[in-house]
Amino acid sequence: MDQPEIAYEQTGYNPAFLSIPDLLPVPSRPGLLELHYTHFSVLQDPDRRLAASTGVNIDGAALVDIRRGGERWRLDPRIGEDQQWGNELYRDNRLDRGHLVRRQDPLWGDEGTAERANLDTFHYTVCAPQADFFNQGRELWLGLEDYILGHADTHDQRLSVFSGPVLEPDDPEYRGAMIPRRFFKIGAWSSGLGGSDGKLACTGYILDQSNGLEQVLYPGAREAPALGPYRTFQVPVEDIGELTGLDLGGLPAADRYAIPRGARGVAERWREIGGLADVTL
Repeated sequence: MDQPEIAYEQTGYNPAFLSIPDLLPVPSRPGLLELHYTHFSVLQDPDRRLAASTGVNIDGAALVDIRRGGERWRLDPRIGEDQQWGNELYRDNRLDRGHLVRRQDPLWGDEGTAERANLDTFHYTVCAPQADFFNQGRELWLGLEDYILGHADTHDQRLSVFSGPVLEPDDPEYRGAMIPRRFFKIGAWSSGLGGSDGKLACTGYILDQSNGLEQVLYPGAREAPALGPYRTFQVPVEDIGELTGLDLGGLPAADRYAIPRGARGVAERWREIGGLADVTL
């Protein structure tokens, strides 16, 4: 069945969505290509052919339930095919097309808008290669938005989420692509009454797929760990800026995560979380 045509007229991520005094742009750095979709935007790294950063607005009070079925992944025609990875990276292997913008997040508003947002999330620019192990660590990662929406003092249940791969020069190479070992996520909301009284609040996280990635990229290297490779950490937002080279604007100053006193290295600053109850808001 042919897919419906997409009209690329979306305004994308709205930096004023949280109704706080200052605008909250998608974290960026020089050299990225800006692509707008329905309720979210992607900043594409044309050299790595993957998103460096994404930003999505979530209106928890207006979400529309759209079941997945029949969608097909597509390239974005607004940029060159040599600036984005397509199915050649994911075909016949154990790499998943991991949604950087969770499929359900931009599905809000009227039904037509939500349907368009659903199709928009199936662009290759909105995904990155992730090992196909599906375990508790990955379920935890996928559930962070819901947890923050439900437990933070959000204004009208609104949340802005920024996510992307941590693109490092020593990432393992596979089929000509550099495969990210880690991914970041930052959830931001308005603390207070909104408007001029609202204050920005946020928390940051890292998903690490290093343990087991080798087995996925190079089958037969050794047995995969029984519980899979995913580990999730709550981390200082400023650490995400240092890892990615992205300008995070006012996000580090609004971080709700308290770094343990005297902590210096990653092992002391990062807190591994085994369940949503471990998350500090």
